[in-house]
Amino acid sequence: MRQVTLSKEPVELYKILKFEGIVSSGGRAKSVIAEGQVLVNGEIETRKRRKIVAGDIVEFEGDKFQIQLNLSSKERA
Repeated sequence: MRQVTLSKEPVELYKILKFEGIVSSGGRAKSVIAEGQVLVNGEIETRKRRKIVAGDIVEFEGDKFQIQLNLSSKERA
């Protein structure tokens, strides 16, 4: 399982797919989410703007990504 580290939370689901290079573009991210191809914590998620926080697990095409927060960024805020 790959770790995805966020500098702040929450982050919208489609942004994680886009910025982590899981899909090629924001439009593609929105499309695969709307089609029910993305799971969050084991359940199909069709909300493109679903707020993702540390501890969530995002799955796409058999790959799993565990979300974690960069604590050093949080401590500076």
